[in-house]
Amino acid sequence: MTDVIIRGGILVTAAGQQRADLAIEDARIANIGPDLPGGREDIDARGLVVLPGLIDVHLHFNEPGREAWEGASTGSRALAAGGGTLFFDMPLNSTPCTVNAHEFDRKRAALEASSITDFALWGGLVPGAIPQMAELAARGVVGFKAFMCDSGLPEFPRADAATLLDGLREAARLGLPVAVHAESEELTRARASIHSASDFLASRPVVAELDAIQRALLLAREAGAALHIVHVSSGRGVAMAAEARAAGVDVSIETCPHYLFFTADDVERLGTVAKCAPPLRPAADQAALWRELLEGHVDVVASDHSPTEPARKDGDFGSAWGGIAGVQSTLAVLIDRGHHVHGLPLERIAALIATRPAQRFRIRGKGALAVGADADLVLIDPAESFRLDAGQLHQRHKMSPYLGASFRGVVRRTIRRGETIFADGRITARSAGRLITPQP
Repeated sequence: MTDVIIRGGILVTAAGQQRADLAIEDARIANIGPDLPGGREDIDARGLVVLPGLIDVHLHFNEPGREAWEGASTGSRALAAGGGTLFFDMPLNSTPCTVNAHEFDRKRAALEASSITDFALWGGLVPGAIPQMAELAARGVVGFKAFMCDSGLPEFPRADAATLLDGLREAARLGLPVAVHAESEELTRARASIHSASDFLASRPVVAELDAIQRALLLAREAGAALHIVHVSSGRGVAMAAEARAAGVDVSIETCPHYLFFTADDVERLGTVAKCAPPLRPAADQAALWRELLEGHVDVVASDHSPTEPARKDGDFGSAWGGIAGVQSTLAVLIDRGHHVHGLPLERIAALIATRPAQRFRIRGKGALAVGADADLVLIDPAESFRLDAGQLHQRHKMSPYLGASFRGVVRRTIRRGETIFADGRITARSAGRLITPQP
């Protein structure tokens, strides 16, 4: 007998929409069609939109080593509340960082014990770590992360040009992408003291992003490697990478919901809770970013959830931690600002948060509503509105620049491999997430 029937929802994939029932058996989608026979559990999805579960390819749950900042237990619950079923954890800010097989194994064990969503792991590309890239690939990393500027953590130094080129060549040999934080070290290195929001914004200009993107594209072309540019904050940055892709560079482009929702004016208004790198940009840059996304040049929207303890967000802009806590708000931004305001089709949202991430990183059986795929789903009421307050946040520390904002589009239920892990404001998971690795 069928385990679960999702009854009468509007099923959305990157290819289109259909109103149909969806049957789940043994954690997979078994059938899609009208008037399917009943299952052990029938879920009424009439009036709801059903999307593939969100895949967040870029976040920092900081475990093991810095669980006081977040941890996968609370972080994965927040992800589930936002419609997420799979995350890719960055090699920092856990301590030690994930730059060898031993640290991969430690992180895997920690997340298997604490996460309610499935997870995958990035490896680190730092000076001296290139000999360890093969063992990380054998363990199943989705790719390698490098910083082109100071990461903010001395244990994860930036990759100089020689390290990045050699790392791209090794990654190409291993058949995995390299993700880069693209800001120029030379143009972001502080030349004066930073205290205010305006000081901080001036210290990380758009040209620093453009310079680094250009150099990363050149090195990736030379190495014949797959490049993933994370958290692009400007329309000009997306356009530069899209032009290189049209010319033959294997590059994918990621942006984040906070660049689509907030502007530089909000940094002045909100203070250090809105400090991140690259920083939030002026309204004109944000408008250009939206144009690039609407034209189909952005591949992935990921949260870059990078929380810390509240005390580390205190003080001036020079000393405060730079990171946005927003893992629960990606779909809210895309449904509200994207779909309702900018006319972004639901099919395009499905592609940005699920289908394209699964394709780019070779995650088989995820990211699509298709017979045989894992039953990873999110049920959304696209018309209902809510105002985000601290009581709704499932992350460890109830700090987020999104607090107080109103959105149209409520996550009603999140299903991971056939199990409801979040429903109507409550975490309902009974089993743990598992490691997901790239497949040929």
